[in-house]
Amino acid sequence: MPTPSLAALPIRRLTLRDLAACADLSENRGWPREEHKWGFLLTAGKGYGIDDPGGGLVSACAVTEYGPHDRPELAAVGMVLVADRYARQGIGRRLMRHVVSLMGTTPLTLHATPYGRPLYEELGFKVTGRAEMLRGRFTPGGPETKVATRPATAEDLQAILRLDEEVFGADRTHIITRLPAFADQLRVAEERGRIIGYTAAWPNMDTHVVGPLIARDTETAQALIASLAAHTDRPLRTDIDVRHEDLLAWAKERGLASVAFNTVMTYGIGELPGDWSRRFAPLTVAAG
Repeated sequence: MPTPSLAALPIRRLTLRDLAACADLSENRGWPREEHKWGFLLTAGKGYGIDDPGGGLVSACAVTEYGPHDRPELAAVGMVLVADRYARQGIGRRLMRHVVSLMGTTPLTLHATPYGRPLYEELGFKVTGRAEMLRGRFTPGGPETKVATRPATAEDLQAILRLDEEVFGADRTHIITRLPAFADQLRVAEERGRIIGYTAAWPNMDTHVVGPLIARDTETAQALIASLAAHTDRPLRTDIDVRHEDLLAWAKERGLASVAFNTVMTYGIGELPGDWSRRFAPLTVAAG
């Protein structure tokens, strides 16, 4: 039987049965396998991919929708990958065009690497911001914060959901309710019994990723990061909106070093909804 052309290979929905193949594809492109994250994305969102006739996947991506189930208000695209031997043959463009068409009028957002940005610009995505990835072992120090933090409890969930929707600009209930199982830590900051911020630390290879990070102000964000660091022996990693210059400077003073910059892009909207001044870091750049 002749091998079908790449253009003839169908794009299909991925499921948890494809978890190992997605991780293999990440590894093939020099990324960590990130099976924990892939499992989360395939469960909370939707995966799309192209099967390799020889086994595994030619390409894959994840789409996470936000807002009402039947009419999402925003969707994040991430983990757009093409196997090394199929690179630069239009596969990524075809997969992204499929996603854009499938989502119809739903606005899209993504974090683009310098390598991927030209493709997204070609498809009509616009630059709306930047995020700086930091990584390192957190070193405590500086003035002691007056912001109170503690582990989140089940009783905090409704308050967290209300705060998150207000700041993010869309309902993320299906994401936030998965955090207790996905993350190793989920913590809140409060003032006079009112939650003014929250964050999580979830395992990714040898690090703990800090995200999401929602906080009333920079001091609250600092207190939340410090509280996570105090309860892990792993290096921290996070992606902070570059407009939060004070938080970035503080984190670098405490041992987190700049790793890379990603470009935040949108399709169908001029800027992201919600309140950027209280949105410090995404859960993951793949899901917003």
